[in-house]
Amino acid sequence: PDLEELEQKIQEDNTIAGILIINPDNPTGFVYSIETISEIVAIAKKYNLFIISDEIYSNLAYKGSGMQKLAQVIGDVPAIAMRGISKEFPWPGARCGWIEFYNRDKDENFAKYTESLLNAKMLEVCSTTLPQAVLPKVMSDERYYPYLATRVEAYATRSKRAVEVLSQVDGLLIHEAQGAFYMSALFLEGKLTNTQELPISTEAETIIQSYLEKASPDQRLVYFLLASTGICVVPLSTGFNSTHQGFRFTLLEPDEDKFEKILTTLKNAIESYLAS
Repeated sequence: PDLEELEQKIQEDNTIAGILIINPDNPTGFVYSIETISEIVAIAKKYNLFIISDEIYSNLAYKGSGMQKLAQVIGDVPAIAMRGISKEFPWPGARCGWIEFYNRDKDENFAKYTESLLNAKMLEVCSTTLPQAVLPKVMSDERYYPYLATRVEAYATRSKRAVEVLSQVDGLLIHEAQGAFYMSALFLEGKLTNTQELPISTEAETIIQSYLEKASPDQRLVYFLLASTGICVVPLSTGFNSTHQGFRFTLLEPDEDKFEKILTTLKNAIESYLAS
């Protein structure tokens, strides 16, 4: 992150109350260095802000990424860390999560804010009883963390392979992920436009035509990939409110041969689209 830009935005807008980070990041797989987190904490302290750190993927950081949790550098700055199990178990639909408060007693406004969060939760029903009940048993099992390490290593391997394959596309910028199971690819400015033809069947074009009229360049690409290859990726512009044109994809396919085929198909399809 551009910390100078971050501080400038804080100076220009006195309604800003806090700083949000996602570590490891979705959609890029980026992991914040301890130095960067420490600087963000210093900025928050300087301008009397609090920090929210979404750490749902914290146990899915790759070896050598330098992943550090906010708690290790927060000092006396008010903050919230968000954690959960649905990503690392993985248990889709379990939605068992929790928040950790740091330094509630250091700021009266922050204390009131956290109290309002707790009061709102008390009014909700349908607590995740089953995941909460099994969480201690699963995480205390001696097989759990070795299992997690195996998964993380597989994501790291697929990330490296994705860079090797997709970086061959002229005008596509891609970096290895450092955590989680997502990656993003960006197109250099002007490389992706709304003038590209759709090299797909007439039937497929008829089906997606109504969606293309208001689509951004990366949305058009996503529709093309889905119609021509069956591969579903997410456009960065609309999916993540990004000013960049690109797409996010996952590293979840466990079959290495299938994953290799997906990458190759994706590469060839994008090259075909850019050349059209």
